[in-house]
Amino acid sequence: MNASTPEAAYQFEELWQRFESWLIRNAPGDHDALRPGASAAEISNLEGQIGFSVNDDLKLLLSKHNGVTPRRSSMQAGAFLLGYSLLDTDGILEWHQNIAAMAREAVEDGYEEEVVGRIAHEQWVPFAQSLTGDLLFIDHRSDHYGDVGEVSFGAPEYLWQWPGIRLMLHDLCDSVESMSRLPRLGRRPSVHEGRMLEWVVD
Repeated sequence: MNASTPEAAYQFEELWQRFESWLIRNAPGDHDALRPGASAAEISNLEGQIGFSVNDDLKLLLSKHNGVTPRRSSMQAGAFLLGYSLLDTDGILEWHQNIAAMAREAVEDGYEEEVVGRIAHEQWVPFAQSLTGDLLFIDHRSDHYGDVGEVSFGAPEYLWQWPGIRLMLHDLCDSVESMSRLPRLGRRPSVHEGRMLEWVVD
């Protein structure tokens, strides 16, 4: 990705089709793990429960695939986003409630500076989860709107990863299509047993 390329230069639909097509050809187990899209009612209910409209690209993703089949072990497919599995609307709501509660409790208990905006925030919307409970989220704060962040519980602060989900998909597509190292993150793609995409730390 060219750091100067704006998010709007890329189309979500085209990028997702490009990535999904690669999964079909090269990691069919991951593709098979994708669930059918969420209904408009399910997405509307999610927004009603969290209290604000979610990022348009996240809504598009949910309308295509409402998460993946839940994984019970690392040998199951579905964790093609850097080792994270897409959450469905119920999973998004559950995790949002968890981190929002964490942020509120920090304010009430007087340790807001250590938590809010560092490891939890009411306007972070998780969209993917690892087996260990770490999360990828889309930031909905006005000054960080659309940013993709990573929360590793036990770490002192979240990691900023991309300035938008389209730029994330663009980098993932380029990386898997050339089987080359993902810029900046120090991970490279590898296909396990011809069925699932893994990301190996360099």
